[in-house]
Formats: sequence, C-alpha cells, structure tokens
Amino acid sequence: MPSRSETLMGQPSDADLRLLRIYRKVVECGGFSAAEVELNISRAAISMAMNDLETRLGLRLCQRGRSGFALTDEGAEVYAATLQLQSAVEGFRTRVNGLHARLKGELSIGITDNLVTMPEMYITDTLSALKARGPEVRINIRMIPPSDIELGVLDGRLHTGVIPALKTLPGLAYLPLYEESSRLYCTAGHPLFEAEDVNEERLAAHDAVVPAYAQTPEVKACHAPLKAAASATDREGIAFLILSGRYIGYLPTHYAEQWVRDGRMRALNPERWHYLTHYSAITRKGAPPNLILESYLEALEHLIQTAPSIKPCD
Repeated sequence: MPSRSETLMGQPSDADLRLLRIYRKVVECGGFSAAEVELNISRAAISMAMNDLETRLGLRLCQRGRSGFALTDEGAEVYAATLQLQSAVEGFRTRVNGLHARLKGELSIGITDNLVTMPEMYITDTLSALKARGPEVRINIRMIPPSDIELGVLDGRLHTGVIPALKTLPGLAYLPLYEESSRLYCTAGHPLFEAEDVNEERLAAHDAVVPAYAQTPEVKACHAPLKAAASATDREGIAFLILSGRYIGYLPTHYAEQWVRDGRMRALNPERWHYLTHYSAITRKGAPPNLILESYLEALEHLIQTAPSIKPCD
C-alpha cells in the first residue's frame, strides 16, 4: 500500500491542495503570525496544517520557533513546485471555463497605494464590469510596492498589476492608465502656509519628508531642493508627516484634495513645484491563456478608449 506522502506526490486530493495553498501563503507572508490575517484562520490551525503537510510529504519544510521563520532547502523547492501546480490547476480551470464561456476562478491584482481617489475610475469600473459578467469570480487585491508587483506578475503569483512607469522590463506588457499630478504641500500653522512666493532658498530652510521608494530622475530633481529630514515608504506615510505640521512634502493632488478642501493643507507655489507620474497596468508576456484576465483587460481597454478625457487633478 502506498504511503500518504506517495499519495500526495502521485495524485493530490482537494485536502492536499488546501494544505499547499496554506503553505504558499505562509511562505509569502514570511511566517505563521503574518499569515493569520491573510488566511483568516488561527495560528494553531496553520501550525496543524503545516505539520500535516510535512507528514504527507515526508519532508521538513521550514524552521519555526524563537529564531524566526525560515525555509529549508526542501521547503523552497516545494514552494516552487506549489506555484507550478497551482498555475497548472488555474490554467486547467480557465481552459474549461472557455469551453462554455463561464467565468469562474480568481483574479489576483497588485496595486500601488493610494490610487483609489484617482478621478479616472478605470480599475474600479473594470472590476465592476468583470463581476457583472462573472459573479463567481473571486477578486484578490494586494496593496504592495511596485517592485513586488512586478515580481508577482512575472512569477505568476499575480495576474496583473498597476504600477508607476519608472522602467520597463522585457517580460512585461504595459497598458498606459493614469497621469497623476503631484504638488508640494504644507499644513495650516506651518511657517510657509501663508507664503506667496516659495523659492528654493525658502524651501531649504524647512524640514521635508521624502519618499523612500524608487522615483524617476525627473521626480528626484523635484525633491533635490528639499531639506530631507524624514522619509516614508508610501504616500500615506508622507501625508502623516505633512499633517503633523512639521514637514513639507509632495503628495498626489487627488489624494491631498480632502485636506485642501477642508483648509488643512495648501500647495506651495504649484506652478513651479509639481510633477507628473504615469501609471500602467502590467501583465506577463507569454502567460498561459486565462479567460478571466482576458475579460478584465478587454473591459479595461474598452473603458480607457471610451471614457471622457480627464486632466490631472489641479
């Protein structure tokens, strides 16, 4: 009689696939604790699932304990094989869906932070159209840095993503989406709030928050005159520091609008201190056919072509 590990390696059951999905999420979250929220199950349940999977495989997949979480060499290979298996399963489901034109499965999207307030609702409206066509489609959105989105699309963990156009990678296809305007802001009570003409000399006299993520040379040039006294890994972090009243910094105009409207924030010399960021939807070139992704991109392209032209927020 074959062992349990031979059963898993030869013909994975639904229970085995569930264990592998849990394992993948644990690896991608970097441990059991971080995976609790993503999986919506307890840490104890995750630990039991991992023990069961290791028993079925007859392999030690990861080290966990006081020293932290780390994959074994075997665990890293099982993770790579899990990605291949899940991609194959999803590909099978997609091809079967195509036989009877029924959308059923998942669409995983990676998005850069703070784009929900963009005046162009391309992504939001496209997701609505996709859900109308395929009510059973499960949509997964991850808000992560652009570099992680690129990697996720390239290795198949994400079907598509939305990132700033900082560079182009040969393995990715790009669909232009947004043109985002950013300006330099301070809050009420800051010494520059009532200033009429803010030149480089005046900027250099005040603390500023600068982004701790990749920027184009043009954007870097806009930050060059600032007195970098703090940094943030995303735009929300920049907003926190500007709203403290102690820093100036750049924010997208659509994101800052809520505070500008309330009189809590003001753009400094906006005709001079501003820049544009271009965003694109990305997909992997040569990816296996996927009816859900194709439907999503078809709806997105149609919306872009037919939507009224919207200028960047002032």
